[in-house]
Amino acid sequence: MSKIEWKPGNMLYPLPVVMVSVADEEGKDNIITVAWAGTVCTNPPMVSISVRPERYSYYMIKETGEFVINLTTEKLAYATDYCGVKSGRDVDKFKEAHLTREAASHVGAPMIKESPVSIECRVREVQEYGSHSVFTADVLAVHVDDQYMDEKGKFDLAMSNPIVYSHGEYYGLGKKLGTFGYSIKIFGDCEKIGTATVNKEGTHEKEYHTDWNARCRKKYGRCYSGEGAGI
Repeated sequence: MSKIEWKPGNMLYPLPVVMVSVADEEGKDNIITVAWAGTVCTNPPMVSISVRPERYSYYMIKETGEFVINLTTEKLAYATDYCGVKSGRDVDKFKEAHLTREAASHVGAPMIKESPVSIECRVREVQEYGSHSVFTADVLAVHVDDQYMDEKGKFDLAMSNPIVYSHGEYYGLGKKLGTFGYSIKIFGDCEKIGTATVNKEGTHEKEYHTDWNARCRKKYGRCYSGEGAGI
């Protein structure tokens, strides 16, 4: 099996697919579906979206410098696609996609009530490249649906069944595979309960490997070390 080389293109998939709500200075609003969206910075919190200049929403964002990123779910998949293929020049997307306007706190653009997370943004910088312009924005506020708060008071986005976009198709997220940092935690715990050592080549000494695996399997249900475990 080998990789096939293709010409340069965008193959960074899957991606979050979001509905971006916007409004012009007169209050006329619209929704644009965007897959080219991402985190720019944690502190200060910043995000970016990439929009084609010919899109109806483009001039609204340029005019007001504001928008709201609304995360999408399996229940919102139809509306998400609809808002990406129909133009706000021709239809009221809120009405046709059966979405509800909700007033934002800091920007003139409305939030989408049905979205589990709505992120109010103000544009800091616009970079015009080729097919798309990149709007880099500061996050002014984040609104979350309280129905997805768990019993410990933690927001659980997975409960909303988010979707992603991959090469023209929409997908659910699937099963949880781990949490951030779990690989380090697993190895750290194995080192505490096991008796294995590591030689200069980075491989486990053979005489200790069996005991390491047995203890890992007992604690985690599988082996996370050595042979067949990816280190």
